[in-house]
Amino acid sequence: MAWKIYKLGEVLKRRKETVKILPSDRYKLVTIKLYHKGVILRSIVNGSEIKSAMSVVREGDFVLSGIDARNGAFGIVPKELDGAVVTNDFWSLDPDEKVIDKEFLLFLTSTQFFDYICKQSSDGTTQRIRLQREKFFDHEIELPLPSEQKDLVRKLNALKTDGDALSSELTHQLSLVKQLRQAFLREAMQGKLAPQDPNDEPASELLKKIKAEKEQLIKEKKIKKEKELPPIKPEEIPFEIPKSWLWCRLGEIAYVASGSTPKQDAFVKTGVPYLKMYNLKNQRIEFDYKPQYIKREIHEGQLKRSRAYPGDVIMNIVGPPLGKLAIVPKSLPECNFNQAGVLMRGYEFSINPWFYWYLSELSEINSIVTKGVAGQDNISVTQTNNMRVPLPPILEQQRIVGKLEQLMNYCDDLERSIKQSQTQNKQLLQQVLREALQPKMEYEMNNNVSLAAEP
Repeated sequence: MAWKIYKLGEVLKRRKETVKILPSDRYKLVTIKLYHKGVILRSIVNGSEIKSAMSVVREGDFVLSGIDARNGAFGIVPKELDGAVVTNDFWSLDPDEKVIDKEFLLFLTSTQFFDYICKQSSDGTTQRIRLQREKFFDHEIELPLPSEQKDLVRKLNALKTDGDALSSELTHQLSLVKQLRQAFLREAMQGKLAPQDPNDEPASELLKKIKAEKEQLIKEKKIKKEKELPPIKPEEIPFEIPKSWLWCRLGEIAYVASGSTPKQDAFVKTGVPYLKMYNLKNQRIEFDYKPQYIKREIHEGQLKRSRAYPGDVIMNIVGPPLGKLAIVPKSLPECNFNQAGVLMRGYEFSINPWFYWYLSELSEINSIVTKGVAGQDNISVTQTNNMRVPLPPILEQQRIVGKLEQLMNYCDDLERSIKQSQTQNKQLLQQVLREALQPKMEYEMNNNVSLAAEP
């Protein structure tokens, strides 16, 4: 291929087709999605609502956002947005089609190299960074002949079509893995995942021991005596369970306490780990994400109620989303947590993994969602205490939990494999584009900038 170097200003011209906005007319407003996701309708408004100077865009126009060009905000105006209007922050660019094919231009702008050009050409204060006309049009690119561009476009379109089909299939596979998780959880909670053993001590005996432990804690004034929870009525039972199991309220078998939020002066650089609900990710605690600490005297005094230890279960009760759960890991010998969560600790401590997995299934949580302040979803401590939980014999719980953990690890491996394939699929087109669009681009990018991956 014969390639020639051009400045962008030689192959692209900015065009403004200004329009007089009439207060009584209706206008389509355009926005451009980041990371090469296309030009879309933002809204349709009356002219009286438009206060800025506006320009018209036409079907087939190549447009970019001067504010977000550095984040991949480029695209071609689709037919349904012909005649839409944009502010001066949007550029309409006319390519010289004797030099550059419009579809080739679109592929060119989807490369990390073009992102690099726009980053290098953007300037301003933190809140007002914009593409600078002179810098942008002064950048050089290397182009093949238009006929060769069209040939490349055909090949790249075929590759993109295959990549889109694979992406759709991988997304479908992730959905199937999610359904598989839910199926495993449902079977586990109905006693279908592991066999019953007639020699196991029945759940009724386990519940007696739990109640005795609770009474002892009340007697020792370690917990307060609370109002007795209502029995579960037959019509409240959501599904059948084995005869050796029991339905009970969560508050019958576990201590439930809400979190607390201390004053700002309680926070320190090192101290007792303090969990925010953003630390609950993928049903695990990820404390390394924006870690915070509080003073020990606050942890042991003012926030004594919300102290948590390894093995305790933490659940967020303010959403959306509601019902994120995590078991406190051994890496956090003790911690505290904020008021958007509740702590659940079984009076028979070994049952914690059981109700953790049961609540992970979410159907129980979804059945009690209420609206709180400003319409925000929340679950109260009272509602948490009243949650229905199936209680198997302790040995059967251990068998089920062991099997569940194996199956969930299997699902984790499947998800990792699928997500790795998704990443490779995205990288493939970028790699082909970089190889197709001349070493000069790759050289400049590698020697001037380290580009982050698309979110």
